[in-house]
Amino acid sequence: MAGKVSKEAVLNALRTVYDPEIPFNVVDLGLVYDVKVDDGNVRVKMTMTFPGCPLASMIVMQAEEAIKKIDGVKDVKVELVWDPPWTPDRISPELREELGL
Repeated sequence: MAGKVSKEAVLNALRTVYDPEIPFNVVDLGLVYDVKVDDGNVRVKMTMTFPGCPLASMIVMQAEEAIKKIDGVKDVKVELVWDPPWTPDRISPELREELGL
């Protein structure tokens, strides 16, 4: 249905955003902590693999741009959070298998 923004659509859009230092998308890396969708307004909480990541603002901007491409999105806010800290345990089972973890 056109114009209906879903959490699944947001996660799929975020799968196109990669951490340039690690060639995997931010969803499979476990960097996306929360996605809320309310009448076309999207709020995402995400983190980086470490707090001093020099590319954090670029990755957040790429995430916002990817979400804005979804039909029906009115407003996007990606918030960078550090609590809880990211750990490799957050990596998706599929990526863990690919990495041999």
